[in-house]
Amino acid sequence: MRILVSGATGFIGSHACAALGAAGHTIRVMARNPQRVDAILKPRGIEIHEVAKADMTDATSVAKALEGCDAAVHMAATMYGGADVLEANVAGVRNVVGQACERGLDPILYTSSIASMFPPPDGIHRVDDPVVSLKTTYGFSKSEGERYVRSLQAEGAPVVTIYPAGVYGPEDPVLGEASKGLRDRLRFTWFDTTGGTACVDVRDVAKVIAAALEPGKGPRRFMAGGHFLTWMEEAALVERLTGRRVRRLRIPPAALRGVGRLLDWGKQVVAFDYPLTHEAAQFVTMSVPCDNTGTTKALGVEFRATEETLGDAIRWLHRAGHIDARFVGKLASAG
Repeated sequence: MRILVSGATGFIGSHACAALGAAGHTIRVMARNPQRVDAILKPRGIEIHEVAKADMTDATSVAKALEGCDAAVHMAATMYGGADVLEANVAGVRNVVGQACERGLDPILYTSSIASMFPPPDGIHRVDDPVVSLKTTYGFSKSEGERYVRSLQAEGAPVVTIYPAGVYGPEDPVLGEASKGLRDRLRFTWFDTTGGTACVDVRDVAKVIAAALEPGKGPRRFMAGGHFLTWMEEAALVERLTGRRVRRLRIPPAALRGVGRLLDWGKQVVAFDYPLTHEAAQFVTMSVPCDNTGTTKALGVEFRATEETLGDAIRWLHRAGHIDARFVGKLASAG
């Protein structure tokens, strides 16, 4: 199939392109800056057959990019920029997913997030959990996009939704929030509190995307939640991987959420790079496992061990210069 891919230069997007290419598809990347596609994907040997210069907020350029395609994968999203984030992300879903439906493409894949359904009603994330409205602009934009996509699915449109959890692994060209969080836990401390992380390998998310791109199946939803670890389980695993002790700080969940509020306020006064926010603190202290059984049964994708995922992620963080050798221990010289 000829597949239009948006968000190809992102973390999930770049790995998805590699998986789609390995599956034999023709990839047409939609990008505002075609030079960025070459700079990020070519050094990794990811073959892109066509590049369409288009902005997801511009319906006309998106329509042109969709011409001649059989399927579409929409992964592009803007995280920063205030109120513009909401407008851009909602417009992107409507322009790419909506117009792909109008043109009869099949399938049309949309990468959502478990955040759009957080917290779940029964203590485990499932693909049919109700959509919630998050407070941050980015979070609210994901919720609105999810509602729109579900309305298309209710009408029978062949839209496939993927719900990644905490995505880790090597080769993160944008150094997303999960990668930053792991980096900063290694540098500073693990919070000994409630919750944990549903850790999924980015390469496995890419496998889910490639496997789900099967025409004639109608609307479907798949969880990509990997394996759940409490924060202390993750800290212990990282100690085994690195051979060094990591710092732990016991903190009640309410206190951590309060710290998140303070950091939100502080970032409005002084710019600094630390991923903890009040909303992030809610995820940190209230996260629960994901139900991946439908994904494994329907697509045959098994999620690799968290030890491999975190080990490869930490090696890459060091290799890419994001963290000093003293924080990664024996992984600094391992493969």
